[in-house]
Amino acid sequence: MASGISAKRRWMASERIALSVLGEMGFRVLETGRRVVVNGVEVGEVDAIAEDSEGNVYAVEVKAGRLDVSGVRQAYVNALLVNAKPMVVCKGFSDDAARELAERLGVRVVQLSDVFLVESEELYSLMREVVEEVLTDYLEVFYGYSPQLKQEHLEVLQAIASSADIGDAAGKLGIDAQALARKIEELRRAGVLPRWAVKYSSVRRVAQVLVWRRSLASALEESSRLVETARVLREELRELKAAVSGLAAQLKRLSETAAAVEEKSRASQAQGQQ
Repeated sequence: MASGISAKRRWMASERIALSVLGEMGFRVLETGRRVVVNGVEVGEVDAIAEDSEGNVYAVEVKAGRLDVSGVRQAYVNALLVNAKPMVVCKGFSDDAARELAERLGVRVVQLSDVFLVESEELYSLMREVVEEVLTDYLEVFYGYSPQLKQEHLEVLQAIASSADIGDAAGKLGIDAQALARKIEELRRAGVLPRWAVKYSSVRRVAQVLVWRRSLASALEESSRLVETARVLREELRELKAAVSGLAAQLKRLSETAAAVEEKSRASQAQGQQ
């Protein structure tokens, strides 16, 4: 096993930790990887969009290390462009200049304790546990999770399952992203979505599974109905065949009777002529 982890993996681990910490602080993650677009041109990306309990929306930047002046400026500008408040989750400030600038610009900084800095062996063990938990969660959704879906639930799930992001799903439903976030929370309270599905990507994957299972169940029900219809038709065909066979036998007997009567009639006529 390698003695360390790459910068990309370190940042991905930091992002997962940051989103988890925000959830524990009462924030609701609305979206991850929000693209920053100006006049149709993509100029950047915000790591996450989160909403607090009072409805304030934050553009969240996640730093694997400490926050410097450049990072403060980036967070402030990106938040301004997406019409949100700036927030940075990091290991602390790189210097006093970064701290002063963040305070002056109103950038909220959430500092993660150094307890999250782990050795690669510890990280490997933790990641194995996380993967096992994720697999367990999704296997439960596949095989053991059977929520009662109403039509209004299904409409929301279908929009989420076929979307690229929360904005796309909201557009399909004709509402805004915050309204959809509230609907997602209602689905959690109703037991339709599991509590562990916090990130929108997780919500989308669960929605895809539930929609797929619903479609499969509908297909199986339709197949069952077709099989039953075929069975009934086969039984009716058998009865019709028996009825036709009986009718044919009766016609044959009538024909034989008519022939016998005709033969007797001819015989009687012959005797009368003699």
